[in-house]
This record gives sequence, structure tokens and C-alpha cells, in this order.
Amino acid sequence: MASEKIRELLVPSAICIQLDASDSKTVIEALSNRLFEAGFVHSSFSQAALERESRMPTGLPLGGKFNAAIPHTDIEHVIKPALALATLKQPVNFQNMIEPETAVPVQLVIVMALEQAKTQVEMLQEIAGVLQDEIIIEKLMNAVEITQVYEAFS
Repeated sequence: MASEKIRELLVPSAICIQLDASDSKTVIEALSNRLFEAGFVHSSFSQAALERESRMPTGLPLGGKFNAAIPHTDIEHVIKPALALATLKQPVNFQNMIEPETAVPVQLVIVMALEQAKTQVEMLQEIAGVLQDEIIIEKLMNAVEITQVYEAFS
């Protein structure tokens, strides 16, 4: 089960429910800082993720009510594998993964911190697969407690 791996890597202290953020930079910094405080990434992770996002955007239009983004960066900024997740109070713009000149209003952000390039590609595919499931998205967006986030992936 693809979502099982997501559940295993999700860091409870790096889950932000209804985060109030003004832009994509704030979201990436908030999630990166939580991963850093929990000991999963180096202090360089946040800046590296922001720089990568500016070059290779991760906004993903899902075709439903909500869109997502999956920011990440190079493996040398990661200590051990983890995922951070935020649902946002209001959408913030991320640039589109496929059409970088187009902005995507995003309300679900999953930051990937993985220490192997191969696992990055695999996890991106797993997350993208899960994001195709409108029921999971709905459960995540309606979650008010961290346990509900985990339940959405089960």
C-alpha cells in the first residue's frame, strides 16, 4: 500500500493543520523548520528547498477542489527520511510543475526529505498517486487533528 510508506515517514511534529501562510516561501520554511527541529534535516534544508522550488516548481493542479505542492531538495541536506505536511487556511500560489509560468493556488503541501535520489523519485510517484484520490484529499483537508491526517492515509 503506497500510503503506508507515507504514514511511516510522516513526522507528527511536522504536520501543520490549517496553517495560516501568506505565500509558498512561508509554508516551505515552516515545514522545513519543523523537520530541522525534529532532527531529520540539516539547517541548510530550508534554503535549499526554496532555491530548488524557484528553479523547479512543484505546484500540482489536481483537477478537484484542492491543489497540492511537493517541495523537496537534494539529498545532502537530509539526515534521515521524513515527510512534513500542511493543510492551509487559504490557498497560496506555487508555480506549476508542468507549466512553470503558471501559478497554482495550493492548499495541501507535502515536503519530502529523503536521503537517496532513487527513493525521492519513488516517493514522488507514491505521493502523486495518493493525490489522485479525492477521498484522501477531502479527509486531509477536513482534518482537525494529527490522528485524522494519519487516518486519511490508511
